[in-house]
Amino acid sequence: MNSKANIHDKTHWLIRTGCIDKTSLEQAQVSAANQNHNLVKYLVENGQADSYEIASAAASTFELPLVDLDAFDLQALPLTTVSDELARKHRAIPLHKQDNILQLGISDPASQDGFSEIRFHSGCKTEPLIVEEAKLNQLLMDLLDTRTGNLSAGTSLQHDDFHEILTPDPGNHLLREHEQARETPVTRLVNKILIDAIRKGASDIHIENFEHSSRIRYRLDGLLREIARPPSAVTEKICARLKVMARLNIAEKRLPQDGRFKLSLSRTRSMDFRVNTLPTLWGEKTVLRLLDSGLDKLDLDHLGFNADQKRLYQDALEKQQGLILVTGPTGSGKSMTLYTGLNLLNTQERNIASVEDPVELHLEGINQVPVNAAIGLDFANAARAFLRQDPDVLMVGEIRDPETAMIALKAAQTGHLVLSTLHTNSAPATLARLLDMGIAPYQLATSLSLVIAQRLVRRLCHRCKKPLQLTTKDMIYMGFSEDQAANARLFGPVGCHQCQGGYQGRIGIYEIVAITGYISRVIMNGGNSIQIAELATKAGFNDLHSSALEKAAQGQTSLAEINRVI
Repeated sequence: MNSKANIHDKTHWLIRTGCIDKTSLEQAQVSAANQNHNLVKYLVENGQADSYEIASAAASTFELPLVDLDAFDLQALPLTTVSDELARKHRAIPLHKQDNILQLGISDPASQDGFSEIRFHSGCKTEPLIVEEAKLNQLLMDLLDTRTGNLSAGTSLQHDDFHEILTPDPGNHLLREHEQARETPVTRLVNKILIDAIRKGASDIHIENFEHSSRIRYRLDGLLREIARPPSAVTEKICARLKVMARLNIAEKRLPQDGRFKLSLSRTRSMDFRVNTLPTLWGEKTVLRLLDSGLDKLDLDHLGFNADQKRLYQDALEKQQGLILVTGPTGSGKSMTLYTGLNLLNTQERNIASVEDPVELHLEGINQVPVNAAIGLDFANAARAFLRQDPDVLMVGEIRDPETAMIALKAAQTGHLVLSTLHTNSAPATLARLLDMGIAPYQLATSLSLVIAQRLVRRLCHRCKKPLQLTTKDMIYMGFSEDQAANARLFGPVGCHQCQGGYQGRIGIYEIVAITGYISRVIMNGGNSIQIAELATKAGFNDLHSSALEKAAQGQTSLAEINRVI
């Protein structure tokens, strides 16, 4: 190894090779340390550095071989030589073993500190090979997480999977009940559907029946994509199995039902599924929402705020009282923004309560109550009860009516920090909506502290995106500032085998408006949303379109995607 390269001096080689600037790296080091994350993994996951550029820089700096994980036969990897715990702890995947030498794929040369522990347990000499962090992370999830369960890593739906269900297995009656539940073809198929959705990064699974056909679709990066067309008889069995897993009434097919279940992928990772069934003309439609139960993503840096927006949200969360509203359409990421805020506030010193419909993520230490309209437990009644239980922070899942709005505002006025959501298109429109609900201007002006409007746009695949050449004049016409037009690096989608049409994952676009003294006075004087929007712009608060252009100028998304969403 190059003696000049100190493996502990990560700052030196990452900055020197141009992977990231000093300020951004120092902030990332703090955030990664707070989350107990590997630095390289943190940088790549948050889009602050390119996976391949880091791998190339590491290989060059530390004089180590750079290898492509796609070139390896995944079934032939010597995985049993290193335990799952050690592989995850040191982010090292066994790639090749010959005699007493074990070659390990790593993305961060600093991870060699753990090689002594791997050598001790494996009894082998170790040699490091540099691999891309994005591919390493996917491999650790696919091979190690599923290896500890009873599902194969490379599962994806095949045509024969559906016909297996229609072919009876005469041996099943010999199995004990719990073994039969685990081994039946429909159980294996449902497991495949769930694992395949997790591996592809789906947010929802749709199982639908029609007169002459049925289909299964995944929502990938916000768009539904068909992945299979099983026979109708198969989808009925799939829906029945999902009902059993979610503890729903399997005999009830006339009414909608809601439930949930947890799928354990390994000893350290699980996924929650929210299940809803709906009777249709040709049978039940079943929709599953995938909810990653891990708390590692409940961090402000995962949301996609810029530095100013992050500061505004943090400042509002640090206040002892006030109302924080998050707005946007269904599927725009509002819940994740709220849960991230609650996770930051979740300390032993605070009494935090939430009322939600439904509860999406289970947060240890927070008193979460699901709405139950059938027995009269709505948002307003639950919030009113919370205020009699000495709360410090109150989260109301959604403000749907004037009564709930009034309770939230009064709680914010009487020494409580309140977080909630509202369905509006922009931050200024949120104020107009509350006024339309009958909220007095003085109550709004004295209670509201921050409004966040947001959308989710697809993130460009860093492996295949192509640069776009636009004139400065055209960019300014589109809304870019002169500085942005001069320094922007615009890209468009291409598409490769590791992405969905040129995109992979999503990132948040935000309009965050702090209710300053000037804005409060406009509200008190009965100002409309147009006046408030003009004042917010003068105060330096970016609207949704400006924030989206900022993400495009950084090469994170495309202009076509912005025009589709904003």
